[in-house]
Amino acid sequence: MAYRWRYLDDSGNETSGPELTFDGQAEAEAWFTDTWPELLDSGITSVTLLDGDAEIYGPMSLHGAG
Repeated sequence: MAYRWRYLDDSGNETSGPELTFDGQAEAEAWFTDTWPELLDSGITSVTLLDGDAEIYGPMSLHGAG
């Protein structure tokens, strides 16, 4: 499967964000670690990590990340 992020806004509704896929969970998490401030600045307030359609964890707030 391919890992990807689901992006949510303040209301908990899915919103648009970078449409990227990753080969592994560690790769997805490394990208997120480097990118979360830009995601927050764009209006994304929480994320969920997916493997295919299966939720791995989340939603995870970007407020207080870092």
